[in-house]
Amino acid sequence: MNHRLKGAALAALLAASPAVAQDQTLRMATIAPSLGQAITMATFANIVNDNLDSVTIEVAAGGAATLHQLEVGRGNLDFAMTSPTIYALMVNGRAMYQNEADAPEAAENLDLLMWFPYGQYHYTVRADSDIEYLDDIEGATVFIGPQGGGAYNAARNWIEASTGLVVGEDYEAISANWQTGFQAFLDGNIDMYVNGCLDPCQQFIQVTETEAIRFIGPESTEGDAVEAFLGNFSYLEEIPANAYANQANDGPTWSHNTAVGIAVRGDLDEETVYQITRAFWENLAQVTSDAPWAQAISMEYAVRDLAGMPLHPGARRYYEEAGAL
Repeated sequence: MNHRLKGAALAALLAASPAVAQDQTLRMATIAPSLGQAITMATFANIVNDNLDSVTIEVAAGGAATLHQLEVGRGNLDFAMTSPTIYALMVNGRAMYQNEADAPEAAENLDLLMWFPYGQYHYTVRADSDIEYLDDIEGATVFIGPQGGGAYNAARNWIEASTGLVVGEDYEAISANWQTGFQAFLDGNIDMYVNGCLDPCQQFIQVTETEAIRFIGPESTEGDAVEAFLGNFSYLEEIPANAYANQANDGPTWSHNTAVGIAVRGDLDEETVYQITRAFWENLAQVTSDAPWAQAISMEYAVRDLAGMPLHPGARRYYEEAGAL
């Protein structure tokens, strides 16, 4: 074989071999940077960036995951936070997606890279508050998340399912973003603040530096309404009594948890997503051992079948090779 033919054969071989497109810059959107889920996603991006030379993931924090998820499906973003609930709503064009005519079509271009625990929802009052249970918030002013977001809807529905109290009728939920809602609690302008996270959460570390707080739950976590709320995507989980030094609870508090995940653009090429998934899982140990989300994460959880959201073919290939599927 002459040199020209050898060169042609080599070029053909390289063309046929899967490879990550060189020097790709991919865009990830996540929620407020102070929140645990945003920290998880930013750390994911950092691990990939540190260990995969051909890919850079740029992270923009802030805004609503519900909108980010839609933009991934539309092809305007590459990664965003998802959840089984908001994915199902997008597929069916319901709730916050009812006025987005292309939402069901965009959902067809939305795949999963991994699930991870959202964290228990912490319904929080000051230790000297006369609110001892969620049932006691009638007439109170609270922050339960940015209105129209997934966290707001989850907290509102949990309160109604477990206590019968209805937002806007029995208690007032302020309209604020995450930062403003937390500041309102710090300033004493609201009676209860809600944040879902894996302990220890930065917000509660901050507030307990100067004052005592108490996490509250409903008087009962039983009943058909609670079972309907939990459905297939949420589950009961305790917040331990000793999660924070200045925490007034003398025993664990029942709350709810769910899964969230990293959604990826379905038409992002398979080899790129395979290499990204591989780079993350094979270098997860570089995260410090005291990171709460790193302790809670696992491949078994990552590949759960939730809401029928499909794994991206590249992610699926890695999980199959790793024995998680």
